[in-house]
Order: sequence, then structure tokens, then C-alpha cells
Amino acid sequence: MDLSDTPQEAEFRARLREWLGKVLPSLPVKPSPDDWPGRRAYDLGWQRTLYDAGYGDVHWGADPAVRMIFLEETEKAGAPYVGANFVGLLHAGPTVAAEGSAEQRARWLPPVLRGEEVWCQGFSEPDAGSDLAALRTRAWRDGDDYVVSGAKIWTSHAEVADWCELLVRTDPDAPKHRGITWLAMPMDAPGITVRPLRTLAGSNEFAEVFLDEVRVPVANRVGEENDGWRVTMVTLSFERGTAFVGEVVACRRVLGELALAARENGRWDDPVLRRRLGRLNAEFRALWRLTQWNVSEASAGVPGVGGSVFKLRYSHARQELYEAAAEVLGDAGGAALDLEQPWVLDRLASLSYTIAAGTSQIQHSIVAERVLGLPKGR
Repeated sequence: MDLSDTPQEAEFRARLREWLGKVLPSLPVKPSPDDWPGRRAYDLGWQRTLYDAGYGDVHWGADPAVRMIFLEETEKAGAPYVGANFVGLLHAGPTVAAEGSAEQRARWLPPVLRGEEVWCQGFSEPDAGSDLAALRTRAWRDGDDYVVSGAKIWTSHAEVADWCELLVRTDPDAPKHRGITWLAMPMDAPGITVRPLRTLAGSNEFAEVFLDEVRVPVANRVGEENDGWRVTMVTLSFERGTAFVGEVVACRRVLGELALAARENGRWDDPVLRRRLGRLNAEFRALWRLTQWNVSEASAGVPGVGGSVFKLRYSHARQELYEAAAEVLGDAGGAALDLEQPWVLDRLASLSYTIAAGTSQIQHSIVAERVLGLPKGR
């Protein structure tokens, strides 16, 4: 299989690389990690810059080869990550594009692409754990509205979001996977309380969200009532199958930096560490090929179960990458735990990857049942 660029792709790559070289030096200084209003403005500004240059819709609807080139080149150039826009660009937006009505697509997609609105994700709940379908947040019809009460947790960027992709239970008597509905909830609606959560690394991009009889228009329902679990599987397919593409490129870059640092500080003399870095290099090369497959598959609609294979392997590879970083840093002076040292914050953040976007245990079950065809456990 020839994976080299076509003439058209090579022209796109060269044009993008030239544009990045011109625009990146003119960007403002990135706000501090705790300044989420500032980071929202920064991330929206970058998205608007991409939109004005013709790159705004690359995260959905673009040719898969174009998307891969865009993600490769922006990561290599050190361009800003999607940041506060990641739910809208990588989860909610593709879901609305795939499942929403024409009116919903016209209302919600252009503001995301233009860098005007931020979305958050209201899926996980305190009492449901990794069993997402065990959610208890209730919604009942009252005329043209749903009235919603309940609580969500790990709601990314809730404090600066305009919209929330929200899962609610609309039929408590139905089997748990069949009584769920997917709603787009305006975050300025009365009855919403946001309580930020601080992570192990000291950041606060997550929040608890409490809903006290929040009114959400029925027109904001994506898909049919009680068909939300199917729509959710679309969202999770994008989240697991294509949302981590840029991070694979970043991990490959970090791996090269680790090898260079190990040569400079003498850790390269350890054959066990060299073998570990070599195996990680092979792992991330394979993950990049799987990423290409998933993105190509998504071009025809929604990514398949290959996203779970990717997410499972990537989560563990990322954790091992930053464990290797700790080995390279060594224990002298507590460098492996010094937040001012390179890679330490990434190491702490990597601990969440076997939980976020579906735990590894859930991914094992999906791969076993849907890829290998093994019977479900009882």
C-alpha cells in the first residue's frame, strides 16, 4: 500500500506548513492553566483564525488524508490544541453532523467552526461509575420542554461552556439502555449549578454540574426520545476513534525528545530503557496506522469498533510513555515529581486515560464482544 502523499496532498501540506510558519509567531501568549475564561478566549481565537484561513472544518467533513496532514503539521509546528473546543469540535459537533436535523446542524455547527461557542459533555454521573447506561438524571415532558433534574460529574469545561451534550433518562421503566435521550442543553438556563473540580495535576478543567428542574426545549433533542443510547454510541465512536489523533503525533514527538534527553544525561546507557523506548516507538507507529484507518473509516460516516481497540492500546501506551519519561528524568532531586520539569504534568494527566472516554475494562468488553464475537458475561 502506497501511503505517500498524492500531488494534491503534498500541495496542501506545503501550503499549510507555510501558513503555520507565518501565523504562529503572531499568536498572543497563552493564558495560565487556571485562567479558563482567558483560555476559552484564546482557544476560540485560534479556531476563528483557522476558520478565516479555510481550515475550520478539518475535524469533520474533510477528506481523511487532509485531516491527517492537518493534525500532523499543526502538532509538529507547535500550534495550539483545540483546548476548550474539544467537545464541540471532536464529540458533539460530529454527532450533530451525523444525527441532527437540518435545522440543528444549521444552528449548532457554524458557531463551533467559527470559534463562537463552546460545548461541554454531561454524560458521567457520581453513582454510575463506568456503567454509563446506569445514569439517573431524569427528564420529563412538560409541553414543549423537558424538565431535567440530576447531577453530572467530570463535565469538561462546564464553567465556560455555552452548550452541554446531555444524557437524560426519559423512561425510568424501560430497560436501562432504552430509556435514554440525548439533549443539547444551554448552559445559561436557570437551575444549573457548576462546581469546578481540581485534578491531581492541580488543574480545574472538570466540574460537577447540578440540575434543578432545568427546562430544555424538545427541539434540542438529537434523535428520537428514548433512542439516546444509540446516539451516544455515535458520540463515543468519535471520542474513541478519532478524537485522539493529534495526541498520537504529540506522543511520537515526546518519544523522540526522551531519546535525545537520555543520550544527553547518560540514561541511554541502560539497555532496559533503550528497549523500552524502542518498543514504544513500534507501538506508536502501529497506533498511527490504526489512527489512519479509523479516520478513513469515519469519512464514510461514524467510526466503528476499531476506536475501542485504539483507545485501549493508546491509553496504556501513553501511560508507559510517561513512565519512561520518569526513568529518563531519574530520581535525583525528585525530578520525576517536580511539576516544573518537562513531562511531569503529562505523566500525572496520563493516569486518567485508562478511565476517560470509557474505562479500559469497558473497552476490553467491547473488543471481546463486538470484534472477537465472544459471548457476553453473565
